[in-house]
Amino acid sequence: MKTQLIPLELHDDLISVRDRMSWAKTPRILLVWPKERIALRSLDLKILQRHATSLGAQLGVVVRHRGIRREAQALGIPVFNSTGDAQRSPWPERYLQGKRERRWPRQDLQMMRRQARAGEGAWQSHPVMRIGAFASGVLAVLAMAALFIPRAQIIITPERDLQTVTLPVQADPSLSAVFITGNIPSRTVSVTVEGSQEALGTGKVPVPQAKAKGVATFRNLTEEAISIPVGTVLTSTGLPGVRFLTMETGELAGGLKSTVDVPVEAESAGASGNVEAGTILAIEGNLGLLITVTNAEPATGGSDRMTDAATEADLARLREELLVKLEAQALKEMEATLTTGDQLFSDTLKMEQILDESYDPPLGQPGREVKLSMQIEFSASYALGQDLTELASTVLNASLPEGFVATQASLEFEPLGPRLTDEDGITRWSVRVSRQIERQLDTGKIIPLVQGRSMALATAHLKDNLDLTDTPQIWLTPNWWPWLPLIPFNITVETR
Repeated sequence: MKTQLIPLELHDDLISVRDRMSWAKTPRILLVWPKERIALRSLDLKILQRHATSLGAQLGVVVRHRGIRREAQALGIPVFNSTGDAQRSPWPERYLQGKRERRWPRQDLQMMRRQARAGEGAWQSHPVMRIGAFASGVLAVLAMAALFIPRAQIIITPERDLQTVTLPVQADPSLSAVFITGNIPSRTVSVTVEGSQEALGTGKVPVPQAKAKGVATFRNLTEEAISIPVGTVLTSTGLPGVRFLTMETGELAGGLKSTVDVPVEAESAGASGNVEAGTILAIEGNLGLLITVTNAEPATGGSDRMTDAATEADLARLREELLVKLEAQALKEMEATLTTGDQLFSDTLKMEQILDESYDPPLGQPGREVKLSMQIEFSASYALGQDLTELASTVLNASLPEGFVATQASLEFEPLGPRLTDEDGITRWSVRVSRQIERQLDTGKIIPLVQGRSMALATAHLKDNLDLTDTPQIWLTPNWWPWLPLIPFNITVETR
Protein backbone atom coordinates (compact mmCIF):
# COMPACT_ATOMS: atom_id res chain seq x y z
CA MET A 1 0.00 0.00 0.00
CA LYS A 2 1.32 3.46 -0.87
CA THR A 3 2.87 5.33 2.01
CA GLN A 4 3.83 9.06 2.21
CA LEU A 5 7.15 9.51 4.03
CA ILE A 6 7.54 12.81 5.90
CA PRO A 7 11.02 13.30 7.43
CA LEU A 8 10.79 15.64 10.40
CA GLU A 9 13.30 18.47 10.97
CA LEU A 10 14.53 19.96 14.23
CA HIS A 11 12.62 23.19 13.60
CA ASP A 12 9.29 21.43 12.88
CA ASP A 13 6.35 22.02 15.23
CA LEU A 14 2.71 20.96 15.28
CA ILE A 15 1.57 23.48 12.65
CA SER A 16 4.33 22.81 10.14
CA VAL A 17 3.86 19.00 10.45
CA ARG A 18 0.09 19.33 9.90
CA ASP A 19 0.69 21.44 6.79
CA ARG A 20 3.05 18.89 5.35
CA MET A 21 0.57 16.05 6.11
CA SER A 22 -2.20 17.94 4.29
CA TRP A 23 -0.33 17.50 1.01
CA ALA A 24 -0.31 13.70 1.34
CA LYS A 25 -2.57 11.78 -1.06
CA THR A 26 -1.83 8.24 0.19
CA PRO A 27 -3.74 6.01 2.65
CA ARG A 28 -0.69 5.85 4.93
CA ILE A 29 1.45 8.70 6.36
CA LEU A 30 4.76 7.83 8.01
CA LEU A 31 6.50 10.44 10.15
CA VAL A 32 10.26 9.82 10.32
CA TRP A 33 11.71 11.16 13.58
CA PRO A 34 15.24 12.65 13.58
CA LYS A 35 17.91 11.46 15.98
CA GLU A 36 17.45 14.59 18.09
CA ARG A 37 14.27 15.17 20.03
CA ILE A 38 11.92 17.77 18.54
CA ALA A 39 9.21 19.89 20.25
CA LEU A 40 6.20 17.57 19.88
CA ARG A 41 4.13 16.47 22.88
CA SER A 42 1.84 13.50 23.38
CA LEU A 43 -1.12 15.81 22.83
CA ASP A 44 0.45 16.91 19.55
CA LEU A 45 0.69 13.26 18.49
CA LYS A 46 -3.00 12.82 19.24
CA ILE A 47 -3.86 15.91 17.14
CA LEU A 48 -1.71 14.64 14.26
CA GLN A 49 -3.45 11.24 14.49
CA ARG A 50 -6.87 12.90 14.24
CA HIS A 51 -5.68 15.06 11.37
CA ALA A 52 -4.51 11.97 9.49
CA THR A 53 -7.90 10.33 10.13
CA SER A 54 -9.66 13.42 8.74
CA LEU A 55 -7.50 13.05 5.62
CA GLY A 56 -8.61 9.38 5.26
CA ALA A 57 -5.14 8.06 6.08
CA GLN A 58 -3.48 5.97 8.82
CA LEU A 59 -0.62 7.56 10.79
CA GLY A 60 2.61 5.75 11.67
CA VAL A 61 5.96 6.86 13.07
CA VAL A 62 9.60 5.80 12.74
CA VAL A 63 11.33 6.68 15.98
CA ARG A 64 13.98 5.27 18.33
CA HIS A 65 13.34 7.49 21.37
CA ARG A 66 11.78 5.32 24.05
CA GLY A 67 9.63 8.07 25.48
CA ILE A 68 8.12 8.94 22.10
CA ARG A 69 7.62 5.26 21.25
CA ARG A 70 5.67 4.73 24.51
CA GLU A 71 3.50 7.83 23.87
CA ALA A 72 2.77 6.72 20.29
CA GLN A 73 1.96 3.15 21.33
CA ALA A 74 -0.33 4.45 24.06
CA LEU A 75 -2.27 6.37 21.41
CA GLY A 76 -2.46 3.31 19.14
CA ILE A 77 -0.08 4.71 16.53
CA PRO A 78 2.05 2.03 14.78
CA VAL A 79 5.74 2.43 15.67
CA PHE A 80 8.62 1.16 13.46
CA ASN A 81 12.40 1.08 13.78
CA SER A 82 13.09 2.13 10.16
CA THR A 83 11.30 3.12 6.97
CA GLY A 84 12.11 -0.27 5.43
CA ASP A 85 10.57 -2.03 8.43
CA ALA A 86 7.46 0.12 7.93
CA GLN A 87 7.28 -0.95 4.26
CA ARG A 88 7.82 -4.68 4.94
CA SER A 89 5.84 -5.10 8.14
CA PRO A 90 2.07 -5.17 7.99
CA TRP A 91 0.22 -2.37 9.79
CA PRO A 92 -2.32 -3.57 12.35
CA GLU A 93 -5.75 -3.87 10.83
CA ARG A 94 -7.44 -2.22 13.80
CA TYR A 95 -5.75 1.02 12.82
CA LEU A 96 -7.06 0.95 9.29
CA GLN A 97 -9.84 3.42 8.73
CA GLY A 98 -13.18 1.64 8.45
CA LYS A 99 -16.26 2.70 6.60
CA ARG A 100 -18.66 4.88 8.49
CA GLU A 101 -22.25 3.92 8.70
CA ARG A 102 -24.48 6.55 7.14
CA ARG A 103 -27.14 7.93 9.39
CA TRP A 104 -30.53 8.68 7.96
CA PRO A 105 -32.68 11.43 9.46
CA ARG A 106 -35.50 10.30 11.65
CA GLN A 107 -38.96 10.61 10.19
CA ASP A 108 -40.78 11.31 13.41
CA LEU A 109 -38.97 14.57 14.42
CA GLN A 110 -41.93 16.87 13.56
CA MET A 111 -44.30 14.68 15.53
CA MET A 112 -41.95 14.69 18.50
CA ARG A 113 -41.65 18.50 18.26
CA ARG A 114 -45.44 18.91 18.36
CA GLN A 115 -45.70 16.61 21.33
CA ALA A 116 -42.99 18.53 23.21
CA ARG A 117 -44.70 21.91 22.69
CA ALA A 118 -46.67 22.95 25.81
CA GLY A 119 -50.34 23.55 25.42
CA GLU A 120 -51.59 27.17 25.29
CA GLY A 121 -54.18 28.29 27.88
CA ALA A 122 -57.64 29.20 26.68
CA TRP A 123 -57.52 32.63 28.39
CA GLN A 124 -54.52 33.60 26.32
CA SER A 125 -56.48 33.37 23.09
CA HIS A 126 -59.45 35.38 24.38
CA PRO A 127 -59.99 38.66 22.33
CA VAL A 128 -60.31 40.83 25.44
CA MET A 129 -56.97 39.64 26.76
CA ARG A 130 -55.32 40.19 23.45
CA ILE A 131 -56.68 43.75 23.10
CA GLY A 132 -55.73 44.52 26.70
CA ALA A 133 -52.17 43.30 26.18
CA PHE A 134 -51.87 45.39 22.99
CA ALA A 135 -53.25 48.48 24.71
CA SER A 136 -50.85 48.03 27.60
CA GLY A 137 -47.94 47.89 25.19
CA VAL A 138 -49.11 51.03 23.37
CA LEU A 139 -49.54 52.90 26.67
CA ALA A 140 -46.07 51.83 27.78
CA VAL A 141 -44.56 53.16 24.56
CA LEU A 142 -46.49 56.46 24.90
CA ALA A 143 -45.37 56.80 28.51
CA MET A 144 -41.75 56.32 27.53
CA ALA A 145 -42.13 58.84 24.71
CA ALA A 146 -43.76 61.36 27.06
CA LEU A 147 -40.91 60.90 29.48
CA PHE A 148 -37.93 61.16 27.14
CA ILE A 149 -38.98 62.98 23.94
CA PRO A 150 -40.18 66.43 25.18
CA ARG A 151 -37.47 69.06 25.57
CA ALA A 152 -37.60 72.58 26.94
CA GLN A 153 -35.41 75.66 26.60
CA ILE A 154 -35.82 78.39 29.22
CA ILE A 155 -34.44 81.88 28.54
CA ILE A 156 -34.31 84.19 31.53
CA THR A 157 -33.04 87.74 32.01
CA PRO A 158 -31.61 88.11 35.52
CA GLU A 159 -31.44 91.40 37.38
CA ARG A 160 -28.63 93.59 36.05
CA ASP A 161 -26.76 96.59 37.40
CA LEU A 162 -23.84 98.85 36.52
CA GLN A 163 -20.81 98.63 38.78
CA THR A 164 -18.61 101.75 38.75
CA VAL A 165 -15.40 102.66 40.56
CA THR A 166 -12.96 105.60 40.30
CA LEU A 167 -9.27 104.63 40.30
CA PRO A 168 -6.23 106.83 40.89
CA VAL A 169 -3.62 105.34 38.56
CA GLN A 170 0.14 105.82 38.79
CA ALA A 171 2.36 104.47 35.98
CA ASP A 172 5.89 104.01 37.29
CA PRO A 173 8.82 102.93 35.02
CA SER A 174 10.52 101.23 37.99
CA LEU A 175 7.63 98.75 38.52
CA SER A 176 7.22 95.35 36.87
CA ALA A 177 3.89 94.21 38.41
CA VAL A 178 0.39 95.57 39.06
CA PHE A 179 -0.61 96.55 42.59
CA ILE A 180 -4.17 97.02 43.86
CA THR A 181 -3.12 100.41 45.24
CA GLY A 182 -3.23 101.76 41.66
CA ASN A 183 0.45 101.39 40.74
CA ILE A 184 1.16 99.81 37.36
CA PRO A 185 4.33 99.51 35.22
CA SER A 186 5.16 102.30 32.75
CA ARG A 187 6.59 100.98 29.49
CA THR A 188 8.51 102.62 26.61
CA VAL A 189 7.87 102.59 22.88
CA SER A 190 10.28 103.95 20.22
CA VAL A 191 9.80 104.82 16.54
CA THR A 192 11.97 106.35 13.83
CA VAL A 193 10.30 108.89 11.53
CA GLU A 194 11.59 110.95 8.63
CA GLY A 195 10.21 113.85 6.63
CA SER A 196 11.00 117.07 4.79
CA GLN A 197 9.74 120.65 4.74
CA GLU A 198 10.24 123.49 2.23
CA ALA A 199 10.12 127.28 2.68
CA LEU A 200 10.95 130.47 0.75
CA GLY A 201 14.14 132.32 1.71
CA THR A 202 13.78 135.92 2.86
CA GLY A 203 17.46 137.00 2.58
CA LYS A 204 19.93 137.99 -0.10
CA VAL A 205 23.45 136.70 -0.80
CA PRO A 206 26.04 137.92 -3.32
CA VAL A 207 26.68 135.66 -6.27
CA PRO A 208 30.06 136.07 -8.09
CA GLN A 209 29.56 137.45 -11.59
CA ALA A 210 32.89 138.60 -13.12
CA LYS A 211 36.56 137.92 -12.38
CA ALA A 212 39.08 140.58 -11.45
CA LYS A 213 41.98 141.19 -13.85
CA GLY A 214 45.39 142.88 -13.60
CA VAL A 215 49.06 142.82 -14.61
CA ALA A 216 51.80 141.08 -12.63
CA THR A 217 55.49 142.12 -12.97
CA PHE A 218 58.04 139.27 -12.58
CA ARG A 219 61.79 139.94 -11.76
CA ASN A 220 64.57 137.42 -12.36
CA LEU A 221 66.76 136.51 -9.37
CA THR A 222 69.24 134.46 -11.42
CA GLU A 223 71.61 134.95 -14.33
CA GLU A 224 69.73 132.51 -16.54
CA ALA A 225 66.59 133.01 -18.68
CA ILE A 226 63.38 131.70 -17.11
CA SER A 227 60.03 130.84 -18.77
CA ILE A 228 56.83 131.51 -16.82
CA PRO A 229 54.12 129.08 -18.05
CA VAL A 230 50.45 129.89 -18.51
CA GLY A 231 48.37 129.11 -15.40
CA THR A 232 51.09 129.90 -12.86
CA VAL A 233 49.32 130.49 -9.54
CA LEU A 234 49.93 133.77 -7.70
CA THR A 235 48.54 134.72 -4.28
CA SER A 236 47.80 138.11 -2.77
CA THR A 237 48.46 139.09 0.82
CA GLY A 238 45.72 139.16 3.45
CA LEU A 239 43.34 136.59 4.80
CA PRO A 240 42.12 134.85 2.88
CA GLY A 241 44.51 135.43 0.03
CA VAL A 242 43.15 135.75 -3.50
CA ARG A 243 44.53 133.34 -6.07
CA PHE A 244 45.41 134.62 -9.54
CA LEU A 245 46.42 132.72 -12.69
CA THR A 246 48.74 133.94 -15.45
CA MET A 247 46.95 134.26 -18.79
CA GLU A 248 50.05 134.16 -21.05
CA THR A 249 53.55 132.68 -21.09
CA GLY A 250 56.20 135.07 -19.82
CA GLU A 251 59.88 134.96 -20.80
CA LEU A 252 62.45 136.43 -18.43
CA ALA A 253 65.90 137.23 -19.88
CA GLY A 254 68.98 136.26 -17.89
CA GLY A 255 70.23 138.80 -15.38
CA LEU A 256 69.25 140.04 -11.96
CA LYS A 257 67.50 143.15 -13.27
CA SER A 258 65.44 141.65 -16.08
CA THR A 259 61.61 141.92 -15.70
CA VAL A 260 58.50 140.96 -17.65
CA ASP A 261 54.80 141.95 -17.34
CA VAL A 262 52.20 139.18 -17.65
CA PRO A 263 48.38 139.61 -17.56
CA VAL A 264 46.67 137.75 -14.69
CA GLU A 265 43.08 136.90 -13.73
CA ALA A 266 41.47 135.96 -10.41
CA GLU A 267 40.83 132.25 -10.10
CA SER A 268 37.29 132.84 -8.78
CA ALA A 269 34.73 135.39 -9.86
CA GLY A 270 33.45 138.05 -7.51
CA ALA A 271 34.34 141.38 -6.01
CA SER A 272 36.64 139.62 -3.56
CA GLY A 273 39.18 139.35 -6.43
CA ASN A 274 39.71 143.15 -6.55
CA VAL A 275 43.02 143.83 -4.74
CA GLU A 276 45.20 146.89 -4.26
CA ALA A 277 48.51 147.54 -6.02
CA GLY A 278 51.50 145.83 -4.49
CA THR A 279 49.48 143.02 -2.87
CA ILE A 280 50.16 140.15 -5.31
CA LEU A 281 53.51 138.99 -3.92
CA ALA A 282 53.62 135.16 -3.75
CA ILE A 283 54.28 132.50 -6.41
CA GLU A 284 53.25 128.89 -5.75
CA GLY A 285 55.70 126.11 -6.56
CA ASN A 286 59.50 125.98 -7.12
CA LEU A 287 59.33 128.93 -9.47
CA GLY A 288 58.95 131.22 -6.46
CA LEU A 289 62.59 130.48 -5.49
CA LEU A 290 63.91 131.90 -8.79
CA ILE A 291 61.79 134.99 -9.42
CA THR A 292 59.67 137.60 -7.59
CA VAL A 293 56.30 139.12 -8.48
CA THR A 294 54.29 142.24 -7.71
CA ASN A 295 51.43 144.22 -9.21
CA ALA A 296 52.11 147.86 -9.93
CA GLU A 297 48.40 148.53 -10.51
CA PRO A 298 45.29 147.32 -8.65
CA ALA A 299 43.46 144.25 -9.97
CA THR A 300 39.92 145.34 -10.83
CA GLY A 301 36.79 144.19 -12.66
CA GLY A 302 35.56 141.58 -10.15
CA SER A 303 31.82 141.94 -9.42
CA ASP A 304 28.88 140.22 -7.66
CA ARG A 305 25.14 140.18 -8.12
CA MET A 306 22.59 139.81 -5.26
CA THR A 307 20.15 136.85 -5.32
CA ASP A 308 17.53 135.30 -3.01
CA ALA A 309 18.72 132.98 -0.24
CA ALA A 310 17.58 131.64 3.15
CA THR A 311 18.75 133.27 6.30
CA GLU A 312 19.55 131.63 9.65
CA ALA A 313 16.14 132.76 10.90
CA ASP A 314 14.48 131.07 7.90
CA LEU A 315 16.29 127.80 8.64
CA ALA A 316 15.43 127.94 12.36
CA ARG A 317 11.73 128.52 11.59
CA LEU A 318 11.77 125.72 9.00
CA ARG A 319 13.38 123.34 11.49
CA GLU A 320 10.81 124.15 14.18
CA GLU A 321 7.91 123.53 11.80
CA LEU A 322 9.37 120.22 10.63
CA LEU A 323 9.94 119.06 14.24
CA VAL A 324 6.29 119.71 15.10
CA LYS A 325 5.27 117.73 12.02
CA LEU A 326 7.58 114.81 12.87
CA GLU A 327 6.42 114.74 16.51
CA ALA A 328 2.81 114.39 15.38
CA GLN A 329 3.85 111.67 12.95
CA ALA A 330 5.76 109.84 15.69
CA LEU A 331 2.74 109.89 18.03
CA LYS A 332 0.53 108.57 15.24
CA GLU A 333 2.91 105.69 14.47
CA MET A 334 3.25 104.87 18.17
CA GLU A 335 -0.52 104.67 18.51
CA ALA A 336 -0.57 102.29 15.54
CA THR A 337 1.98 99.96 17.15
CA LEU A 338 0.08 99.72 20.46
CA THR A 339 -2.81 97.32 21.02
CA THR A 340 -6.38 98.24 21.91
CA GLY A 341 -6.61 99.53 25.47
CA ASP A 342 -3.01 100.74 25.75
CA GLN A 343 -2.65 104.32 27.00
CA LEU A 344 0.07 106.46 25.35
CA PHE A 345 1.43 109.37 27.39
CA SER A 346 1.95 112.06 24.74
CA ASP A 347 3.56 114.47 27.22
CA THR A 348 6.49 112.03 27.59
CA LEU A 349 7.39 112.20 23.90
CA LYS A 350 11.07 113.05 23.51
CA MET A 351 13.69 113.09 20.79
CA GLU A 352 16.25 110.34 21.35
CA GLN A 353 18.62 111.20 18.50
CA ILE A 354 18.77 112.96 15.14
CA LEU A 355 19.89 110.37 12.62
CA ASP A 356 20.03 112.78 9.64
CA GLU A 357 19.57 116.53 9.06
CA SER A 358 20.37 118.28 5.77
CA TYR A 359 19.49 121.59 4.08
CA ASP A 360 19.26 122.05 0.33
CA PRO A 361 20.82 124.48 -0.51
CA PRO A 362 23.05 124.90 2.57
CA LEU A 363 23.10 128.13 4.56
CA GLY A 364 24.69 131.01 2.62
CA GLN A 365 24.10 129.44 -0.78
CA PRO A 366 21.70 131.10 -3.23
CA GLY A 367 18.28 129.61 -3.71
CA ARG A 368 14.73 130.91 -3.76
CA GLU A 369 13.49 127.87 -1.79
CA VAL A 370 15.25 125.85 0.87
CA LYS A 371 14.39 122.23 1.77
CA LEU A 372 15.09 120.60 5.14
CA SER A 373 15.15 116.78 5.46
CA MET A 374 15.35 115.07 8.88
CA GLN A 375 15.32 111.54 10.30
CA ILE A 376 14.72 111.35 14.06
CA GLU A 377 14.21 108.62 16.65
CA PHE A 378 11.46 109.42 19.21
CA SER A 379 10.41 107.59 22.38
CA ALA A 380 7.44 107.87 24.74
CA SER A 381 5.96 106.09 27.75
CA TYR A 382 2.68 104.17 27.78
CA ALA A 383 0.55 101.94 30.01
CA LEU A 384 -0.34 98.46 28.86
CA GLY A 385 -4.09 97.93 28.51
CA GLN A 386 -3.75 94.48 30.05
CA ASP A 387 -2.26 96.05 33.20
CA LEU A 388 -5.14 98.54 33.42
CA THR A 389 -7.68 95.74 32.97
CA GLU A 390 -5.99 93.63 35.65
CA LEU A 391 -6.00 96.57 38.09
CA ALA A 392 -9.63 97.47 37.35
CA SER A 393 -10.83 93.85 37.57
CA THR A 394 -9.09 93.37 40.92
CA VAL A 395 -10.68 96.48 42.40
CA LEU A 396 -14.13 95.74 40.96
CA ASN A 397 -14.09 92.14 42.15
CA ALA A 398 -13.16 93.30 45.63
CA SER A 399 -16.26 95.54 45.73
CA LEU A 400 -18.67 93.20 43.89
CA PRO A 401 -22.12 93.09 45.59
CA GLU A 402 -23.11 89.79 47.13
CA GLY A 403 -25.08 87.51 44.86
CA PHE A 404 -23.90 89.22 41.66
CA VAL A 405 -21.41 88.15 39.00
CA ALA A 406 -19.75 90.09 36.20
CA THR A 407 -21.06 89.64 32.66
CA GLN A 408 -18.87 88.82 29.70
CA ALA A 409 -18.93 92.44 28.48
CA SER A 410 -15.57 94.25 28.50
CA LEU A 411 -14.66 96.99 30.94
CA GLU A 412 -15.26 100.62 30.01
CA PHE A 413 -12.62 103.24 30.92
CA GLU A 414 -13.30 106.97 31.15
CA PRO A 415 -10.29 109.23 31.88
CA LEU A 416 -10.88 111.95 34.49
CA GLY A 417 -8.60 114.92 33.93
CA PRO A 418 -5.24 115.11 32.13
CA ARG A 419 -2.35 112.71 32.51
CA LEU A 420 0.67 114.43 34.08
CA THR A 421 4.23 113.13 34.16
CA ASP A 422 6.77 114.34 36.71
CA GLU A 423 10.56 114.59 36.46
CA ASP A 424 10.98 110.95 37.54
CA GLY A 425 8.88 109.73 34.60
CA ILE A 426 5.89 108.78 36.81
CA THR A 427 2.55 109.50 35.13
CA ARG A 428 -0.53 110.09 37.28
CA TRP A 429 -4.19 110.33 36.33
CA SER A 430 -7.64 109.18 37.41
CA VAL A 431 -10.00 106.91 35.51
CA ARG A 432 -13.60 105.82 36.00
CA VAL A 433 -14.13 102.10 35.31
CA SER A 434 -17.54 100.50 34.85
CA ARG A 435 -18.95 97.10 33.90
CA GLN A 436 -22.25 95.26 33.77
CA ILE A 437 -23.06 92.80 36.55
CA GLU A 438 -26.03 90.48 36.97
CA ARG A 439 -27.54 88.48 39.75
CA GLN A 440 -26.19 84.96 39.88
CA LEU A 441 -28.78 82.25 39.23
CA ASP A 442 -28.41 78.58 40.19
CA THR A 443 -29.61 76.35 37.36
CA GLY A 444 -30.01 73.48 39.80
CA LYS A 445 -32.67 75.49 41.65
CA ILE A 446 -34.43 76.69 38.51
CA ILE A 447 -35.20 73.30 36.95
CA PRO A 448 -37.19 71.90 39.94
CA LEU A 449 -39.48 74.95 39.70
CA VAL A 450 -40.68 73.96 36.22
CA GLN A 451 -40.45 70.15 35.99
CA GLY A 452 -43.69 68.59 34.73
CA ARG A 453 -45.62 71.89 34.93
CA SER A 454 -47.54 73.68 32.24
CA MET A 455 -45.95 76.69 30.55
CA ALA A 456 -48.16 79.19 32.39
CA LEU A 457 -47.53 77.63 35.79
CA ALA A 458 -43.78 77.30 35.11
CA THR A 459 -43.58 80.96 34.06
CA ALA A 460 -45.40 82.07 37.21
CA HIS A 461 -43.08 80.00 39.42
CA LEU A 462 -40.01 81.52 37.83
CA LYS A 463 -41.28 85.09 38.24
CA ASP A 464 -42.23 84.51 41.88
CA ASN A 465 -39.00 82.84 42.94
CA LEU A 466 -36.32 84.65 40.90
CA ASP A 467 -35.23 88.28 40.57
CA LEU A 468 -35.73 88.77 36.84
CA THR A 469 -35.74 91.86 34.64
CA ASP A 470 -38.12 90.47 31.99
CA THR A 471 -40.68 87.69 31.77
CA PRO A 472 -38.95 84.34 31.16
CA GLN A 473 -39.39 82.68 27.78
CA ILE A 474 -40.05 78.94 27.49
CA TRP A 475 -39.74 77.01 24.23
CA LEU A 476 -41.06 73.42 24.05
CA THR A 477 -40.17 70.70 21.55
CA PRO A 478 -42.55 69.56 20.14
CA ASN A 479 -44.31 72.93 20.37
CA TRP A 480 -47.74 71.36 20.89
CA TRP A 481 -46.67 69.52 24.04
CA PRO A 482 -48.53 71.02 27.04
CA TRP A 483 -46.07 70.27 29.90
CA LEU A 484 -42.40 70.72 30.55
CA PRO A 485 -40.26 67.53 30.73
CA LEU A 486 -39.90 65.57 33.92
CA ILE A 487 -36.31 64.61 33.19
CA PRO A 488 -33.91 67.41 34.22
CA PHE A 489 -31.47 66.61 31.41
CA ASN A 490 -34.12 67.56 28.85
CA ILE A 491 -34.38 71.12 30.27
CA THR A 492 -31.75 73.74 29.35
CA VAL A 493 -31.48 77.19 30.94
CA GLU A 494 -29.91 80.22 29.22
CA THR A 495 -29.45 83.79 30.41
CA ARG A 496 -29.64 86.88 28.26
